[in-house]
Amino acid sequence: METISWWPGTFLLLALGILILANAIRILREYERAVIFRLGRLMDEKGPGLILLIPLVDRMVRVSLRVIALDVPPQDVVTRDNVALKVNAVLYFRVIRASDAIVRVEDYLQATSQMAQTTLRSVVGEHELDDLLADRERINQQLQRIIDERTDPWGIKVSAVEVKDVDLPQEMLRAIARQAEAERERRAKVIHAEGEFQAADRLTQAAEVMARDPAALQLRYLQTLTEITTDKTSTIVFPLPLDLFRSLLKSGRDRTDG
Repeated sequence: METISWWPGTFLLLALGILILANAIRILREYERAVIFRLGRLMDEKGPGLILLIPLVDRMVRVSLRVIALDVPPQDVVTRDNVALKVNAVLYFRVIRASDAIVRVEDYLQATSQMAQTTLRSVVGEHELDDLLADRERINQQLQRIIDERTDPWGIKVSAVEVKDVDLPQEMLRAIARQAEAERERRAKVIHAEGEFQAADRLTQAAEVMARDPAALQLRYLQTLTEITTDKTSTIVFPLPLDLFRSLLKSGRDRTDG
């Protein structure tokens, strides 16, 4: 009976030891880091792999180092040329210093999101609508640079910012459509005028050649007659140049005089 009475105490000590050992051992993946606090004081970053903690003394905060894609919700923006629109974006960032991300800011995800929203409104408001639509890559680079500088003290590295959608009012969409149509009409008129100019230049050159060689003019006249006589359903009246019969008339007058 005395031996059996030791079993409950031994079992309790064994269970307590297993519990303490389980709380002291942590396994971190390759993309994770552990920020260790000992009695509330920052000690070190550890990981990946197996790490040991002092039970009831150490506290661990697990931080992921993988790239995070954060959606920036639509923001109401007024551009420099006074156009009201909504703009949203996506932000790509990751933690590069886990201790700073935990110690220097309360919630680095929320803080980065708020920073991205305010910066998006500020940067887009500095540009005109045409720049936002035509030069989006430069605006993305400007956003990335500004947000990265402001989040660097938090141990955050912003790798890219992409403006996704620009929601324009219906009146502005119709105005842009009219502008695009007018631009297409202008280009068509310029191309047509250029073609007319080139055609006139070629005709001038052809006229100069025919003026130097009357035979070329007669051949062109005969070719034109051949082209218009292919249509048998029309009656065409045309004058004949006297140059074609000048030699015949001259030979006839010579015979008469003789």
